Amino acid sequence: MVNAAGFILIGGESRRMGRDKALLADDSGFILEHLAQEVAVAAGSVALIGRPDSAGRFGLDFIPDVRQGMGPLAGIEAALCSGRGALNLIVACDMPGVKREWLAALLHEAEEKHYECVLTQDRSGELHPLCAVYAEQCLPVVRAALDAGNLRVLDIVRHLRTGIAEYPGVFWNVNSPSEWLAWKQRGRAEHGS
Repeated sequence: MVNAAGFILIGGESRRMGRDKALLADDSGFILEHLAQEVAVAAGSVALIGRPDSAGRFGLDFIPDVRQGMGPLAGIEAALCSGRGALNLIVACDMPGVKREWLAALLHEAEEKHYECVLTQDRSGELHPLCAVYAEQCLPVVRAALDAGNLRVLDIVRHLRTGIAEYPGVFWNVNSPSEWLAWKQRGRAEHGS
């Protein structure tokens, strides 16, 4: 496989959740620790990107955002600026249940078809740009968007050679207490977590 690197974005403000999503835990532990294991196996490495206050307790490699307070696109910029991989697997910290097999499939799709970006699309049709692969050559497009103040990650993909990988099930993204409760009640069982 082409040189790959894995990253987990932990820099969000967690306004809807009301607490740091990087620190969400259930009876099986912190979801961030589970994600770190899955990303590391799929990509060969894992680093956290975002605020250092969330990162310290996990003992994982950490990269600060290049531009503080500019959302996940700034986290993607930090990953691409790190120079760690030709293909960069990016996963948000609020996606419990993501498995290494799916993450490896995203990397394979990007390498096999020479995409600059591969996004996950779940069976509902929703696109997940924070469970995706971004090639190192995306950096100029990401920087230009940030310089222009365009912080929507989905807006940049139309400027890239983008592939869509169809995830066969429900893709969990927990942004609020009710979504976190739903994951704990139903999602873990569905994902075998």
